[in-house]
Amino acid sequence: MSTQKLRSIFLLLSLTALVPACTDDDPPLPDNTVQFEASEVGFTANQTELEVKVNLDRTVTAATNVTVELAPTGVTYGTHFTTTPAATNNTLTLTVPANTKTTSFKVTKAANIVLNGSETIDFTIKSVGTGLVVGQTAKEKLKFSSIISSGSALKLNGGAGGSSALNSVFVDFSSNSQTAIARNSWELGFFGGSDFRVIINATTGAAVKALTKTDLAQVTAADTVALANTLILGQGQGTFDIIDNVDGDLTKTAIKEISATDANNPVYILNPGASGTGQKPWYKIRILRKGTGYTVQYARITETTFKTLDVTKDGNVNFSYVSLPQGKVVAGEPAKASWDIVWGLTTYKATETIPYPYADFVQINSLAGVQAAEILTSTTSYDAYAESNVAATPFKSDRNVIGGNWRTSAGPNGTPAGVKTDRFYVIKDAAGNVYKLKFINYTSTDGGERGYPNIEYKLVKKGS
Repeated sequence: MSTQKLRSIFLLLSLTALVPACTDDDPPLPDNTVQFEASEVGFTANQTELEVKVNLDRTVTAATNVTVELAPTGVTYGTHFTTTPAATNNTLTLTVPANTKTTSFKVTKAANIVLNGSETIDFTIKSVGTGLVVGQTAKEKLKFSSIISSGSALKLNGGAGGSSALNSVFVDFSSNSQTAIARNSWELGFFGGSDFRVIINATTGAAVKALTKTDLAQVTAADTVALANTLILGQGQGTFDIIDNVDGDLTKTAIKEISATDANNPVYILNPGASGTGQKPWYKIRILRKGTGYTVQYARITETTFKTLDVTKDGNVNFSYVSLPQGKVVAGEPAKASWDIVWGLTTYKATETIPYPYADFVQINSLAGVQAAEILTSTTSYDAYAESNVAATPFKSDRNVIGGNWRTSAGPNGTPAGVKTDRFYVIKDAAGNVYKLKFINYTSTDGGERGYPNIEYKLVKKGS
C-alpha cells in the first residue's frame, strides 16, 4: 500500500475518533405526557374520601407543577366537599416531586350531607410544567355514587425495582381503581372469615417453621441454628412446607389453624424474607385466639421479653395486615369487594418441589368469588369477544389462572421478554360484571417499563 494511502486512512480514522458517540441521528425521547389515571371514578356507598391520581410517562428531574380545574355539578366546594390540597377559585395546583412520575389530590365529602348520587365533579388538566404535555386522558369525572366502569386503560404502579418492584397492585375494574401496597409493609395477614387462619407475606419470600415449644421466653438463637439454611427461599432453596399453599388453599397455611386451646398453639420461627434494603431480621411468634379475634405474641430471636398485639377480625377484608416492626395493624389490601386482581412479585413454584419468587405474577380475588378464564385468540379475538361469548366461557376459581401465563421471560436463546399477544383474559367479578382484559406491555423489549405494566379492559356484561 502506498504511503499516501496510509496517510489518508490514518487521517480518516483520526477524524472518526473525534465524532461524538451521540449524534443528531439518535431518536429523541417521546413526549412525557401527563394524564389522569382513569376517565371516570366514583364514591362507594361508605366512602368519604377518594384519591384522584395524575400520572406521567416517566420521572421528572425537577419538581414540576400541574394545574387542574374543577367543574362541580350539584355540589359546592366548601359546603359539600373539599380537596387536599385546597382549591382556589375551583383550581388546584399540584406538584410532581423531583425523581417521581405521579401526583394526586384527595376529595373529601362533607359530613352529614344528603346527596342523591347524581352529583359530579369534572376535573380537567389545564396546564403542565416545562417539558410535559397533556395526555389523552386530560379529563376525569368523579361521581358521588358508585360506578360500573365501561372500561379503561391503567398503568399499574408497581414502583421502582424492576423485576423486584416495590409494590403489590390491587385492581378493581368496575371502579377504575388501583391500590399499590408496599410489599415490605407487613409480615402477617389475619383472616377475616370464620376460620382462624394466618398467612405469611409471600411477596417478600417469607418462610416459617413450628417449634415444639409453646413459650417464647424459652426460645433462643440456639433454636434457629438448624434452620439457618432451611428457612430460606430462592436459588433452589426452600421447601413447600415452610410457605403457605401457593394455590391459596387456606386449609394448607404454613401456620396451622389457630386452636381454641392455647396449649396447642406452638411458637414459630418466622423469616420475613427480604426488604428493599436486604434480609429482614427473624422473629419468634405465637398466635392465640382472643374471643372472635387473635392475639399475636412476638419478639426478635435474641430478645428475652416479648410484645403482644390484639387483632380484631375484619369481615370486610380477606386479611388484616400486621407489621411486626411497627407493632400494629397497617393499611393492606382493599376491601374484599373492591378488588379483582393483584399484580406483583409472589412466591410460586419453579418446579413441583421447589418454591420460587415469581415476578410480574397475577392472581384473582378468588376468596371473594372472582373468577377468570384464559382465551386464546385462535378461538376468539379480544375485539370480537362479546356478551354472546360469556355463557360458553370456561371460568375458573383458580387463584393463579392468569399467573405468569400472560407474558414471556427473556430466554437463553435470545427470546425477548414481552406480553403474549395470542391470548387475553375474561374476569367475572363478585357482582357478576364481566370484563375482558389484555396486557399491553411490561418491559422495555415490548414498549413498556418493568414495574409499570399497562393493561386495558372493557365491560362485556353488566351484573344483574
